[in-house]
Amino acid sequence: MIYLNAIVQGLFLGGLFALFASGLSLMFGVMEVINLAHGDIAVAAVYLAVSAIGVTHIPAIWVFVIVVPIFVVGGYFGQRMFLQRSMGSGPITTLLVTFGLSIVLENVLLEVYSANSQSLNVGSLVSGSVQITNQIFLPYLSMIFLGVAVAALALVHLFLTRTRTGRMVRAVADDREAAQMVGADYRHLFGVAASIAAGTVALAGLALGMYTSISPSTGPSYLLYGFAAVVIGGLGSLWGTLAGGMVLGLAATLGALVDPDFGSMLPYLVFLSVLAVRPRGLFPKRAAL
Repeated sequence: MIYLNAIVQGLFLGGLFALFASGLSLMFGVMEVINLAHGDIAVAAVYLAVSAIGVTHIPAIWVFVIVVPIFVVGGYFGQRMFLQRSMGSGPITTLLVTFGLSIVLENVLLEVYSANSQSLNVGSLVSGSVQITNQIFLPYLSMIFLGVAVAALALVHLFLTRTRTGRMVRAVADDREAAQMVGADYRHLFGVAASIAAGTVALAGLALGMYTSISPSTGPSYLLYGFAAVVIGGLGSLWGTLAGGMVLGLAATLGALVDPDFGSMLPYLVFLSVLAVRPRGLFPKRAAL
């Protein structure tokens, strides 16, 4: 029963990893950009939520209605003003730009909020759970996170496959020149993809803030988990990212049964093993968009 409970909790944790990594997957799948500031954007969402709650006094569970739209708009204009100008200079330039953005965000958060950690208080949801057996519990918050992760990935998938704009985004991702010939504005479409990525990572950041305490310096550690989930699932594959997150979550919880330190190390051992056996991941890009 202990192992069964660890598997259940690992799947819940995997949903959180997948939600966090989905924006990374979309950015790479559409623009072939690896956003090194991804983790810091999630952390910034938590601190913005803390400020929004202090001003509006709304319950923390509803703060996403304020924070996520701000990041959706910011993602679009951030891509148009910063990333778009660097993309023509090659992948190294975009890496440097996102790395610089990561440093700026972390230092701004340290300057404004200090190094003190923050969390989002959602009351009884933190400790509430459904008891299945004496050893198996289904936490309310974890169930919500898993549901939100699956719903967010499903909505992005539907957007990319069922809407005209989404199909144009896919066309630009597959062949930019051919898409331009039929009237696609790839700069705008890249901005749309970046806005979706920023919205999903903001949502993931809020989930992390409800799950644990966040400090300005924790962004890079979450970036590593997100990057591992994307690579395991397959670069650019949205549903592969969900599978990669589940694999990481299971590795973390099952490894923790052996030793807490091993629980932190096992996900990266799995990551390296997948790279050795399937360098393109479990589900390559063609399975995604």
